[in-house]
Amino acid sequence: MDERATRLKAVKAFHTFAWFTVEACMLYVLYSGIRRQSDRRAGTAAAVVALETLVFAGNGFHCPLTAVARNLGDSKGSVTDIYLPKWLARNLPAIHVPLIIVAVVLHWRNLSARRRADE
Repeated sequence: MDERATRLKAVKAFHTFAWFTVEACMLYVLYSGIRRQSDRRAGTAAAVVALETLVFAGNGFHCPLTAVARNLGDSKGSVTDIYLPKWLARNLPAIHVPLIIVAVVLHWRNLSARRRADE
Protein backbone atom coordinates (compact mmCIF):
# COMPACT_ATOMS: atom_id res chain seq x y z
CA MET A 1 0.00 0.00 0.00
CA ASP A 2 1.38 3.40 -0.90
CA GLU A 3 1.87 6.27 1.51
CA ARG A 4 -1.16 8.28 0.29
CA ALA A 5 -3.49 5.32 0.79
CA THR A 6 -2.09 4.81 4.29
CA ARG A 7 -2.63 8.48 5.11
CA LEU A 8 -6.15 8.35 3.72
CA LYS A 9 -6.96 5.38 5.96
CA ALA A 10 -5.50 7.30 8.93
CA VAL A 11 -7.65 10.34 8.14
CA LYS A 12 -10.75 8.16 7.90
CA ALA A 13 -9.87 6.37 11.14
CA PHE A 14 -9.37 9.73 12.89
CA HIS A 15 -12.71 10.92 11.50
CA THR A 16 -14.40 7.80 12.84
CA PHE A 17 -12.83 8.34 16.28
CA ALA A 18 -13.92 12.00 16.29
CA TRP A 19 -17.40 11.01 15.16
CA PHE A 20 -17.75 8.43 17.96
CA THR A 21 -16.53 11.03 20.47
CA VAL A 22 -19.05 13.63 19.33
CA GLU A 23 -21.83 11.04 19.26
CA ALA A 24 -20.98 9.91 22.79
CA CYS A 25 -21.13 13.53 23.93
CA MET A 26 -24.46 14.02 22.14
CA LEU A 27 -25.91 10.94 23.80
CA TYR A 28 -24.67 12.12 27.19
CA VAL A 29 -26.20 15.57 26.69
CA LEU A 30 -29.54 13.96 25.85
CA TYR A 31 -29.29 11.47 28.71
CA SER A 32 -28.40 14.13 31.26
CA GLY A 33 -31.18 16.38 29.98
CA ILE A 34 -33.75 13.63 30.38
CA ARG A 35 -32.40 12.85 33.87
CA ARG A 36 -32.61 16.58 34.75
CA GLN A 37 -28.86 16.73 35.35
CA SER A 38 -27.76 19.98 33.74
CA ASP A 39 -24.33 20.12 35.32
CA ARG A 40 -20.72 20.87 34.40
CA ARG A 41 -20.20 17.46 32.80
CA ALA A 42 -23.24 17.99 30.56
CA GLY A 43 -21.92 21.45 29.75
CA THR A 44 -18.56 20.02 28.71
CA ALA A 45 -20.22 17.43 26.48
CA ALA A 46 -22.45 20.14 25.01
CA ALA A 47 -19.39 22.28 24.31
CA VAL A 48 -17.83 19.41 22.31
CA VAL A 49 -21.04 19.07 20.26
CA ALA A 50 -21.28 22.85 19.79
CA LEU A 51 -17.65 23.10 18.67
CA GLU A 52 -18.13 20.31 16.13
CA THR A 53 -21.31 22.00 14.89
CA LEU A 54 -19.54 25.35 14.52
CA VAL A 55 -16.63 23.77 12.63
CA PHE A 56 -19.06 21.96 10.33
CA ALA A 57 -21.15 25.08 9.71
CA GLY A 58 -18.07 27.28 9.33
CA ASN A 59 -16.80 24.96 6.61
CA GLY A 60 -19.93 25.38 4.50
CA PHE A 61 -21.71 22.38 6.06
CA HIS A 62 -18.99 20.00 4.89
CA CYS A 63 -16.54 18.13 7.06
CA PRO A 64 -13.14 19.85 6.85
CA LEU A 65 -11.54 16.42 6.48
CA THR A 66 -13.33 16.01 3.12
CA ALA A 67 -10.75 18.21 1.38
CA VAL A 68 -7.95 16.28 3.07
CA ALA A 69 -9.43 12.97 1.86
CA ARG A 70 -9.78 14.35 -1.67
CA ASN A 71 -6.16 15.56 -1.65
CA LEU A 72 -5.07 12.08 -0.59
CA GLY A 73 -6.80 10.50 -3.56
CA ASP A 74 -10.37 9.71 -2.54
CA SER A 75 -12.39 10.54 -5.64
CA LYS A 76 -15.41 11.66 -3.62
CA GLY A 77 -13.40 13.27 -0.85
CA SER A 78 -15.37 11.20 1.60
CA VAL A 79 -14.14 10.49 5.09
CA THR A 80 -17.14 8.40 6.06
CA ASP A 81 -17.46 5.81 3.31
CA ILE A 82 -15.25 3.12 4.85
CA TYR A 83 -16.03 3.26 8.56
CA LEU A 84 -19.67 4.39 8.72
CA PRO A 85 -22.68 2.90 6.93
CA LYS A 86 -23.52 4.96 3.84
CA TRP A 87 -27.07 5.79 4.96
CA LEU A 88 -25.76 7.07 8.30
CA ALA A 89 -22.96 9.11 6.77
CA ARG A 90 -25.37 10.68 4.28
CA ASN A 91 -27.93 11.61 6.95
CA LEU A 92 -25.77 12.79 9.87
CA PRO A 93 -26.83 16.46 9.68
CA ALA A 94 -30.51 15.52 9.37
CA ILE A 95 -30.18 13.27 12.41
CA HIS A 96 -28.20 15.73 14.52
CA VAL A 97 -30.30 18.88 14.13
CA PRO A 98 -33.41 17.45 15.83
CA LEU A 99 -31.27 15.86 18.55
CA ILE A 100 -29.56 19.16 19.27
CA ILE A 101 -32.94 20.93 19.45
CA VAL A 102 -34.27 18.30 21.88
CA ALA A 103 -31.13 18.61 24.03
CA VAL A 104 -31.40 22.41 24.14
CA VAL A 105 -35.07 22.22 25.14
CA LEU A 106 -34.37 19.66 27.88
CA HIS A 107 -31.52 21.62 29.43
CA TRP A 108 -33.42 24.92 29.08
CA ARG A 109 -36.24 23.28 31.04
CA ASN A 110 -33.82 22.03 33.68
CA LEU A 111 -32.02 25.33 34.12
CA SER A 112 -35.28 27.30 34.18
CA ALA A 113 -36.67 25.03 36.90
CA ARG A 114 -33.45 25.44 38.88
CA ARG A 115 -33.66 29.24 38.62
CA ARG A 116 -37.30 29.24 39.75
CA ALA A 117 -36.40 27.02 42.72
CA ASP A 118 -33.56 29.38 43.70
CA GLU A 119 -35.84 32.43 43.75
